[in-house]
Amino acid sequence: MNKGKLIVFSAPSGSGKTTIVRHLLGLEDLNLEFSISAATREPRGEEVNGQDYYFMSAEEFKQHIKHEDFVEWEEVYRDNFYGTLKSEVERIWSLGKNVIFDIDVAGGLRIKSKFPEETLAVFVKPPSVDELKRRLKERSTESEDKINMRIAKAHVELATAPQFDTIIKNYDLDTAKQEAYELVKNFVKK
Repeated sequence: MNKGKLIVFSAPSGSGKTTIVRHLLGLEDLNLEFSISAATREPRGEEVNGQDYYFMSAEEFKQHIKHEDFVEWEEVYRDNFYGTLKSEVERIWSLGKNVIFDIDVAGGLRIKSKFPEETLAVFVKPPSVDELKRRLKERSTESEDKINMRIAKAHVELATAPQFDTIIKNYDLDTAKQEAYELVKNFVKK
């Protein structure tokens, strides 16, 4: 199979990585296809199975782990699994496209370690932890407890930033989008 490139965007929740990834997916010259992650959580809002995530039970997820069907996976919170199926990467590469990931930092670093030559790992850094908390509250999708869990995790995730190939500081979204475009364009053209 002809391998494409892997572009990983990782960051704490609320950093803007999803907005940046969506922007890049709209730019045809990058030849990107979104890697749909598997998850054991319930769909939020308008999320659709097979489009936003492959939603599955914890038991189903554990069967995939047992069969080594994942490129990477993690138990992000207790009984809350996320992962990237090998079949998803193969599906995208078979289309002749580059894979773009919107993924947590642990998963992003695992992909980079498994495919060091094919991967560009980008960390999106927020202006501050206080700004992260404000953005998460503004979403109104999670409880105060869940937001506090995400903020606690953000401190740990921010410490991993130097392990990524590059860091985009998302203080201004338009600037961050342009910087991401230039990085990805240069990487996929190699």
